[in-house]
Amino acid sequence: MLRSTSLRRVAPVVLLLPLLSGAPTGWAPVAAEEPVAGSLQRQFTVAAERHGVPQSVLLAVSYLQSRWDAHGGAPSVTGGYGPMHLTDAVTALAEAPHHAEGVEDARGDGSRTPRLGAGTRAAPPAAAALPPRLRTLERAAELSGHTAEELRTSTAANIEGGAALLAAAQREAGLPASTDPAAWYGAVAAYSGADDSATATVYADDVFDVIRTGESRTTDSGQLVTLAADPGVAPATGQVAALGLRAPAKGPVECPPSVACEWIPAPYEEFGDGDYGNHDLADRPRSQSVDYIVIHDTEASWDTTLKLVQDPTYVSWQYSLRSSDGHIAQHLSLKDVGWHAGNWFVNAKSVGLEHEGFLTSPDSWYTEAMYRTSARLARHLAKRYDVPLDRQHVLGHDNVPGTVTSSIKGMHTDPGPYWDWAHYFQLLGRPITPSAGPNAGVVTIRPDYASHRPVYTGCVAAGEACAPHGSGAVRLHTAPSADAPLVKDIGLRPGGQDSTTGVNDTGARASTGQSFAVAERRGDWTAIWYLGQKAWFHNPKEGSTAVNARGLVLTPKEGVASVPVYGRAYPEASAYPAGVPVQSVSPLPYKLLAGQRYVVGGRTPGEYYFAPTFDPTGHTVVRGQEEYYEIQFGHRVAFVKAADVLVSRA
Repeated sequence: MLRSTSLRRVAPVVLLLPLLSGAPTGWAPVAAEEPVAGSLQRQFTVAAERHGVPQSVLLAVSYLQSRWDAHGGAPSVTGGYGPMHLTDAVTALAEAPHHAEGVEDARGDGSRTPRLGAGTRAAPPAAAALPPRLRTLERAAELSGHTAEELRTSTAANIEGGAALLAAAQREAGLPASTDPAAWYGAVAAYSGADDSATATVYADDVFDVIRTGESRTTDSGQLVTLAADPGVAPATGQVAALGLRAPAKGPVECPPSVACEWIPAPYEEFGDGDYGNHDLADRPRSQSVDYIVIHDTEASWDTTLKLVQDPTYVSWQYSLRSSDGHIAQHLSLKDVGWHAGNWFVNAKSVGLEHEGFLTSPDSWYTEAMYRTSARLARHLAKRYDVPLDRQHVLGHDNVPGTVTSSIKGMHTDPGPYWDWAHYFQLLGRPITPSAGPNAGVVTIRPDYASHRPVYTGCVAAGEACAPHGSGAVRLHTAPSADAPLVKDIGLRPGGQDSTTGVNDTGARASTGQSFAVAERRGDWTAIWYLGQKAWFHNPKEGSTAVNARGLVLTPKEGVASVPVYGRAYPEASAYPAGVPVQSVSPLPYKLLAGQRYVVGGRTPGEYYFAPTFDPTGHTVVRGQEEYYEIQFGHRVAFVKAADVLVSRA
């Protein structure tokens, strides 16, 4: 997400509730408990029996919050601790590390004055100013008899605290502590902390879906936890009505019925002197196709995110997603164009999804509830606009290319190496699995997220190692050795300096789901074509970090030594009508060289959406005869002219 405003008019933006990736003074990691195999499963059994909660309900609620992980005792992005995600935002609040940015123009169109700037941070609010959903640990302490410290640091205490909250919700509803899971629907809905009935209902539906289908996984502490399937459970869904929750302010939302979505509109306002904000009116898909879904993280709390998108002098995106319960707010009509990706070609043809979170806080984890509602929304959008569910169309903000050479350094790096793309694509119904044999010409990056823990630096201070954490990204070297230098990115570092292990450095990184043409295989190492060079990553047979895949690849036409690479697919000059300034088709500093191959994402005509004015009457889509292929060129996608290349099956 962009932290930018118009400098000539806007006071500093206040960012509230940033959460620290580390822990408060006195914190002791949950890992210190040295868990014995099966102990976590037993802790759920004991807590359920002690508080009269069906074990399946307790397990399913915990799964939706944390997938039974303890995250080393670190808080989530909303200040939730432990497997039950007991929230103590006051303790968790601190200055969150903020990922490098500040020079990207979110609009990404040179026809207007760039909208740049940076925010400032204010002191966190007092506990009384926080909503109850951010203070559930306090209540759990009262109900369970455990101290707040125990609830934060002990998995057994944390699970018991969650069970106590569920039991209290059941009592407060005037319902008995039934052994039938179906009788606990209202208590589960209340556990979500949502203040509206739609979000609470979706949350409870998800919990009971987990109960029906069952789950089994090994947690981040190495514990195998299993919830047996109960396909016949039929919850008493009418119990939500007794909770007294508000009805959501729906408005003209464009969401699937399987999520809770409310309308919180971004303003469209004129300031004079030809300036306006914070998006453009359009007529998609009649005017232009929607080809991309862009995944962002907010780098701010939920409340701050909503304040920013409602600021007419700020920037905009289509949807925001809340981490604690997966609630969704829509801000723009899907036909209109948000200013979110820093590349006008991508903005004009994309939908932006902002997720409450922080890139450089690896243990400020996202809840399963948010991953699930995000995936449902993305599936809905993909079906509506025929967007392929692959990593060249479902992009991270960090995969969006700079439009021209000068913009490469300022492009954003969220959601970063800690976003779990493998899990997200499983939820999308497109799990990343092999589709070809061992000698395939294409590989798709796919390390095991939990066990793959490359060292990153710079989360807190430059050069300082980040907390160890699972990652979906692999590091790329100049030779098949971990001691070999990392490959260079001449766009990020024109002077030819090496890439680094910095958490915001995308110069030598390939992420889960991205597909690349194989250049060579040597023992436990695989080389791919990347940014015009051969790049090696560790890919042993045991513990592989990629799967073999099929796909189309392209290479320069015969006799052509190199092909220019572009950050946008703009039309040729002759396509522009009178009154619309010709946009330069300026190549990036990279070259696609003869003999190299890159995976094709799709073919698109050159297009430019001319929208420099508040009044959309004069807005024009310029469409040329020149066509482009999108390719996976480096960590970011890029474009090449179709006339310059040959396409074949790998």
